[in-house]
Amino acid sequence: MNTLFGEKKEGATKIVLTKVDEYPEAPISLGTTLSNFTGDWRTFIPVIDDSKCVKCYICWKFCPEPAIYIREDGYVAVDYDYCKGCGICANECPTNAITMEKEEK
Repeated sequence: MNTLFGEKKEGATKIVLTKVDEYPEAPISLGTTLSNFTGDWRTFIPVIDDSKCVKCYICWKFCPEPAIYIREDGYVAVDYDYCKGCGICANECPTNAITMEKEEK
């Protein structure tokens, strides 16, 4: 399955740490992993218009999750399992190739 279009990964589970001794000794960033879905609570999703995209990758650089990936053809795509719908990518896009649309659940 491909998550670039919002499909859930099969067999993925969320990690829940319940005891203090389960946490690492040093601060870590969990990053984007199979077990760290973060896109469940968003209201808006970014939709990318490839015809307006100039492949500057500013959206990819500014995505805080990161949920934007560069496809093999050089254009960007959104992994909706991890996108929080913050709109930073749409705000930073110099060509307005990204619009934020109300998510239908």
